[in-house]
Amino acid sequence: METAELTSLPLSSTWQMWATFGIVVVAVWLYMKEKFSIEMISVGIIVTLLLFFHFFSFDINNSLESADILSGFAAPALITIMALLVVGQGMFQTGALEGPIMTINNALDRAPRRTLAAVFGIAFGVSMFMNNTPVVVMFIPVLSAMSSRLSRPASRYMMPLSFICILAGMTTLIGSSTNLLVNDVLQRTSDISLGFFTQFGPGIILAAVGAIYIVFAAPILLPERQSLETEVSDAGRQYIAQIRVTDNHPLINAKPIAGLYPALKNVTVRIIQRGDDSFLPPFENTLQSGDILIVAATRQSLSKLLSTDSQYLEGMLNIAGFHDESKSSENSDAIVVSEVVIAPGSRMIGRNIEQIGFRRQTGCLVLGIQRRSRMIRKRMLDIRLEAGDVLLLFGYEANVRALRNNRDLLLLDWATAELPDIRKSIYARLIFAMTILAAASGIVPIEIAALSGALGMIATGCLNVRQAARALDMRIFLLIGAAFAMGLALEYTGGAAYIGMKVVEIFQPFGNHILLAAVFLIIAIMTNIISNSAAALLFAPIALAISNQTGIDPIAMVLTVIFAANCSFATPIAYQTNLLVMGPGRYNFSDFSKFGIPLILVIWITFTLIAPFFFQL
Repeated sequence: METAELTSLPLSSTWQMWATFGIVVVAVWLYMKEKFSIEMISVGIIVTLLLFFHFFSFDINNSLESADILSGFAAPALITIMALLVVGQGMFQTGALEGPIMTINNALDRAPRRTLAAVFGIAFGVSMFMNNTPVVVMFIPVLSAMSSRLSRPASRYMMPLSFICILAGMTTLIGSSTNLLVNDVLQRTSDISLGFFTQFGPGIILAAVGAIYIVFAAPILLPERQSLETEVSDAGRQYIAQIRVTDNHPLINAKPIAGLYPALKNVTVRIIQRGDDSFLPPFENTLQSGDILIVAATRQSLSKLLSTDSQYLEGMLNIAGFHDESKSSENSDAIVVSEVVIAPGSRMIGRNIEQIGFRRQTGCLVLGIQRRSRMIRKRMLDIRLEAGDVLLLFGYEANVRALRNNRDLLLLDWATAELPDIRKSIYARLIFAMTILAAASGIVPIEIAALSGALGMIATGCLNVRQAARALDMRIFLLIGAAFAMGLALEYTGGAAYIGMKVVEIFQPFGNHILLAAVFLIIAIMTNIISNSAAALLFAPIALAISNQTGIDPIAMVLTVIFAANCSFATPIAYQTNLLVMGPGRYNFSDFSKFGIPLILVIWITFTLIAPFFFQL
């Protein structure tokens, strides 16, 4: 549908335009108040528009049909966004980035500043090519651990993490869902389309300036608040566990230094069993294939071992017949770790795990045993269980869930957490790389590349169907659909052309350069009141109307919308990654305004200065 010019509309049509303005204003106000859920508001907007244009369409020959209003749900941009969310979830679910992140984290003691810069650099680089929400989710625990080791408040790192990922999204077409949505409007209203790297030049400059601001302003403007860590100290949360050193294990030929093994950080080796021989600390033995290490470690430390190298998982499964049983079937459920308590009167009391046949009974593997009363120096499988012992379990989600009905065990539901299945991480990395390559090279349209990547993640087992469906955020889906509908209504009634005309009347006397800067600032303000996706979809047709009236290159106007809509720094509700870091950083609403508003102004001034060099104004 071509953007309507106000002067071409019949006089009787203007009341529909003002009514549409009213619907949009009420929608924005409802989104701001947050009295109702985003899903409910979005559906309400769509229903209101459907009813309004069904009964009050002013042009029988060119009416806005229900199919048009609902067309946003079938838009290639929305399909692409949903598919990329699945691809990102596959990277997260398989821990595909865990290895590189842990390698960098291990270098923290040697060069903390450079390591911290490298972590943010990786977050920036990854966010250029995938949805930044899973990126932020992956890096929050990394930065929490780093802040603890550096004895610095987590509040100094969490908001910069969100902002760095948002800035990275400005640089490529798939870096942010906002970019795809605006490009969809451009394709729908003209024969022009953005390339994968069309915005990279000005985008990387804006991102670099924003990053410099974050580096220098964060120590001054961000609050110093310690994170609310509820995890008990290592001494009180130690589990007795076993690690078998298998062939090709990362501990093969590991040598002790000062009686300890550097490769096992935050893990205390209590006994090394080699055949019939047992060795106690301090150790002098180079580890060999077949060695069994009896260790004391926290749940977090054991989970990290399982998440960094699949050989650690093999070593734990390859104990007392568990290895063979683990291969008995393929299960598409999520892998989880959880905790159970041996119940008083349990039939398991007085017997060890082998005698119970725990694996056969429950389908779960015992990774460790916690007993607070005394230190245990024996093989985990030789420990006779007592009432109150806590078992750290590893297994498929369905098997762990079934323990709720087990009278011998008390399942701690709150302690259940998914564990990345890193055995599939190589597939996830390959699928992600091929998706990006296909989209960037233009071999296939971006929506085909994204859908193929999502299908590949499910087909290779990186995700099951339930996990993929969970990645499809219904709030985003409905919000974007409602924003599409409002944008179409503004185009159809001439509202977009009218707003564009008024903006041109006010600012064009000062030149196209000032006009572009004014549009940028208006959108940047609105994106922090409503979501960036809604702001982008509302203002994209307005920007194209301004392009039609002034002759400014439509690419320049579209990029203005993209960069401005990505300036979602001033409020936590502006973008979902801001909400993600709000808890770990213990931020208040005003903290975002204090740190984010100056960043918006810096980006706006930078855009105003560089615009003449990239656009013909």
